Amino acid sequence: MTSRPLLITDCDEVLLHMVAPFGGWLREAHQINFTPDGAHFNGSMRYRTTGEVVPDDAMWPLLDGFFETEMHRQTLIPHARESLQALAQHADIVVLTNLTDNFNAARADQLKMLDIHHRVITNQGGKGRPVRALVDEYRPSSTVFVDDLAHHHKSVAEHAPEVFRIHMVGEASLAPHVPAAEHAHVRIDHWSHAHNWIMDRFKGITL
Repeated sequence: MTSRPLLITDCDEVLLHMVAPFGGWLREAHQINFTPDGAHFNGSMRYRTTGEVVPDDAMWPLLDGFFETEMHRQTLIPHARESLQALAQHADIVVLTNLTDNFNAARADQLKMLDIHHRVITNQGGKGRPVRALVDEYRPSSTVFVDDLAHHHKSVAEHAPEVFRIHMVGEASLAPHVPAAEHAHVRIDHWSHAHNWIMDRFKGITL
């Protein structure tokens, strides 16, 4: 019996908006301006009253604080839910999200509230090793990986080079400022376009 294909997808800026609601919360609750460049948070936060950069030791607790109390602010990237529902008819789907493990249940519940019902794996660091582990576990006929960060595509290319890789930045205000990831096979920022590309890979159509 032929195994099913596998889709491994990131969550923030791929399934759910993150930088926009996070920035709104920082302005409202902490008087901080947030101007991300799509690559690093370092230097992207400045106190509104002084213009000084928020230091790293204060930045990461703010990010944790958002996920602890403000995940309800996150909304769906256009067509993400509909695309996953259609793709699930043909493939297994895993959400691989870079959050600490204590947020695993909250992330899964958040997605279920938005009618996305798939296995959620939390991860820290590069995604190449967990993608390798998932491919070894599922033994899929074909695998597609979707993520917004270039370094994860590099990591997957190193550890699971047979996996097809889509660089997607679903936040429209951010996407024009983010260069295409060198180690991704393709850059597609819209699920309505990505769906057909993914289905072609699932059908065994090579690049």
